[in-house]
Amino acid sequence: MRIRKVLIANRGEIALRVIRACRELGIQTVAVHSTVDANALHVRFADQAVCIGPGKSSLSYLNIPAIIAAAEITGADAVHPGYGFLSENAEFAEICNQCGLTFIGPSPDDMRKWGGKVPARALARSLGIPLLPGTEVLETAEEAVRAAESIGFPVILKASAGGGGRGMKIVRNGEELLRVFPQAKAEAIAGFKNGDLYLERYVEEPRHIEFQVLCDPRQNLQMVLGERECSIQRRHQKLVEEAPSVAMTDEMRADMTRTIARAMKETGYTSAGTLEFLLDERGNLYFMEMNTRIQVEHPVTEMVTGIDLVAEQLRIAAGEAPEFPREPVKPRGHALECRINAEDPVTFAPWPGLITEYHPPGGTGVRVDGGVFGGWRVPGDYDSLLVKLITYGRNREESVRRMRRALGETIIAGIRTNIPLHERILAHPDFEAGRLSTRFLERLGPVSPPPR
Repeated sequence: MRIRKVLIANRGEIALRVIRACRELGIQTVAVHSTVDANALHVRFADQAVCIGPGKSSLSYLNIPAIIAAAEITGADAVHPGYGFLSENAEFAEICNQCGLTFIGPSPDDMRKWGGKVPARALARSLGIPLLPGTEVLETAEEAVRAAESIGFPVILKASAGGGGRGMKIVRNGEELLRVFPQAKAEAIAGFKNGDLYLERYVEEPRHIEFQVLCDPRQNLQMVLGERECSIQRRHQKLVEEAPSVAMTDEMRADMTRTIARAMKETGYTSAGTLEFLLDERGNLYFMEMNTRIQVEHPVTEMVTGIDLVAEQLRIAAGEAPEFPREPVKPRGHALECRINAEDPVTFAPWPGLITEYHPPGGTGVRVDGGVFGGWRVPGDYDSLLVKLITYGRNREESVRRMRRALGETIIAGIRTNIPLHERILAHPDFEAGRLSTRFLERLGPVSPPPR
């Protein structure tokens, strides 16, 4: 392996995930951390650790000079960005390359082509990937109203530089669009320093389907590793993911696999990435965006394919051949992931604090990706994700049964978590039947308050 030491420009469970992959490949690791993460597990498990700033992410995990300095001080020769933070920042990838550091991910050009939602839509259209009716960047609210009337209400107003559901507005008439347009622009500028907005036709009951890719043009490798269903969401933030999707037929999967593989080859995309689609009530898939990084939910693909996506990212970055067969990959069995967050299960308010007791589940077909332990204080400075519970079964029913068991075995005391919400989701007859959509939680109803 030509990469000797990897600095992980991230924290929490994804930093630990990268450390594990590196250790199995004989690669040393460097953890960076803020002052509030000084006792975090990724700091303990890495070969070296460097404090890069205070708790505020803009002064630590988003501090590019501090991260580059940490790499130089420790002699790291590569950087893995994980997900979130700087993972899709083309400027950061460019700086890494200029400083002689291998960026473990796509090239800056790949990020620019696919990372912005409007240019990604234009690129997808040119490659024959199906799109929802929509617009380019809109300059004024009046222009947006004219476009929406042409597309047909309802529409969804989106921030071109947005992500994670932030900056989205569902609009059902012109008067409402005139009112929310300046508000959405202001939110986009505040959240992303980019006020560009565009419109798409709004699908009332869509399923969220995404396809995992792993590409290396040097090896003539454009692998499409099947799809994941991520329809159960709250405010466009995913809660439960599974692979494969019960809504996808073999024919649909094969058609989209061919289309995506051709698109990746034509654009020369490198490393892991995910193309996200909406599936409408008629069974039509429409491209939404591409995430040019590893995804939070990548473990479910790993479970049904047997491919270590992070290890393959490292091999691709090092210029080495992949260690899995090149023939088309078919999912084997079924995998499910539940995101366990430090939050009130009723109000969804973040719930940082001291974890007084932690017991992860175990047994056949259970995987736990997390960065928590008893005695650790959950900081309030970052995303509330604590643990990802992943289960695998020969079929969906077995995977769901194991997840119910795993949720029941999980003990995280001292703070509140959304485990009761997940238990409600898995017990719902629509979930059992695979009748999912991004509006599933609206049918679920309120969760009972936890005991005090």
